[in-house]
Amino acid sequence: MEFQGGCYCKAVRYEAAGEPIFKAQCHCRECQYITGGSPNVFMAIPADGFRYVQGEPKGFARSDIDNAVTREFCPDCGTHLATRSPQLAQAVILKVGSMDDPSEFGQPQMAIYCCDKQPFHALPEGLPTFDRLPG
Repeated sequence: MEFQGGCYCKAVRYEAAGEPIFKAQCHCRECQYITGGSPNVFMAIPADGFRYVQGEPKGFARSDIDNAVTREFCPDCGTHLATRSPQLAQAVILKVGSMDDPSEFGQPQMAIYCCDKQPFHALPEGLPTFDRLPG
């Protein structure tokens, strides 16, 4: 799988190649902050197949959390592009909304952190759900 994407203002662009490691919806409270209230739809892709080809994202990691993830976003328009996790160093967590063609995502394989799910969050019928991460 090969695809491109970037931010809303087009200042930051990326290219990605490789088969997704997994695809999911995340309902955690942190993702709700990033999305403005919705679940975060993402896919984990091999880190060695991901690269920025235009512009430089800004990174942010909370200093009050152990093993905090680094969220990468456009410094101009604020579009959230990717997340890097110390626990998943071999992958980039790519935000589906930043893809040029989000339909290439297909469907999520699971919904995670449903312990934080809001009553207005919709789950596709039959989608496996987990209170936190799958075991």
